[in-house]
Amino acid sequence: MLYQAIIALCLAIFMVNLILNLRALHKLGDEKGELPRPLPLISILVPARDEEWDIVTCLESLRRQDYPNYEILVLDDSSSDNTAAVVEQIAAADPRVRLLRGRPLPQGWTGKAFACHQLASQARGSWLLFTDADTVHAPAMLRSALAYAHDNRLALLSGFPLQHTVSLSQRVVIPVMYFIIFSWFPLWWLQGSAKPRPGFTNGQFLLVSAHDYREIGGHEAVKSRILEDLWLGLEMARHGKRQGGADLSQMVACRMYEDLGDLWEGFTKWTYSVGSLSPWMLGLLMVGGFSFIVLPFLLVAWHFLAMPADYAWFVLISVQLAVVILMRSLIDHRFGHSRLYSLSHPVGISFMLVSCVYAAIQRVTGAGVRWKQRLYTPESGIE
Repeated sequence: MLYQAIIALCLAIFMVNLILNLRALHKLGDEKGELPRPLPLISILVPARDEEWDIVTCLESLRRQDYPNYEILVLDDSSSDNTAAVVEQIAAADPRVRLLRGRPLPQGWTGKAFACHQLASQARGSWLLFTDADTVHAPAMLRSALAYAHDNRLALLSGFPLQHTVSLSQRVVIPVMYFIIFSWFPLWWLQGSAKPRPGFTNGQFLLVSAHDYREIGGHEAVKSRILEDLWLGLEMARHGKRQGGADLSQMVACRMYEDLGDLWEGFTKWTYSVGSLSPWMLGLLMVGGFSFIVLPFLLVAWHFLAMPADYAWFVLISVQLAVVILMRSLIDHRFGHSRLYSLSHPVGISFMLVSCVYAAIQRVTGAGVRWKQRLYTPESGIE
């Protein structure tokens, strides 16, 4: 009973933290601040590797921005499909769009970091927006993002796009990421601090001051990091640069993974990289995910199917389960996911936990992790 009471108390704390995070998170598109004058040039930088099916939609949404002063640079990162040809055709019809041909990947660099590094070296803007090729942007995105960053004196703005989920596996698994971030991390405290602190940085959307970006060393400072976006945020905070996060769901949408195989590869990459950030954090993620989320569901099932427990114990477990479902429901409601899938939450968490175990084995054995047809091993210095 004492153990279950401690679990219930921890879940209540996570619930409070989640509510504070959601309340503190600004929804991009609700800005009242003014744009800087004169209007700065913004360089939109899109790394693309085998993205011929997504890049057209992405570029069309970027070309429809109502902000008047921007350029779009797309880097073809050794694609094996027709990505370059598709972009070249669009660039021929729009002088704001430029295609760059990626150079061979040097030793000690991750593919995404090197692609972003090459893009930034060719950018002319005083603001840089790094965004992925599978994103879609509302016409007011640039104007809203710049107004919010300018009004809050931010060197870097990132956040949480709307994640499109169309398959059963996507609807079960993808909301788990937002659930963990919002329930376990005090973003409200990090972002509300007067002193620059690290926040959540998401490579799907990174708007950064070009001056501040180059002052910290740009992507070269995080060249060996698989989660280069998170490490870039840490570098910005280490150099005293103020950063902020926002709810981007009205302005940016993304479809992260196409199928179950992509989901597995993506979650393995994420958990493998968390281990490089902190092995203790990966261990706590695994223990906490099982103890706080999966176990209450298992215990309720055990109560009904095998060994009925005393009433007080069952009530306490049921409260735990209800809190978890309510937390997941709040996340799903805020970011446009179907709340019907809240009951599938232990399955999504279990998927993440299995990927954690697999990633830990890959790290211990030196087998590394694969992403975008590239293998990153500890011997290569990539973490």
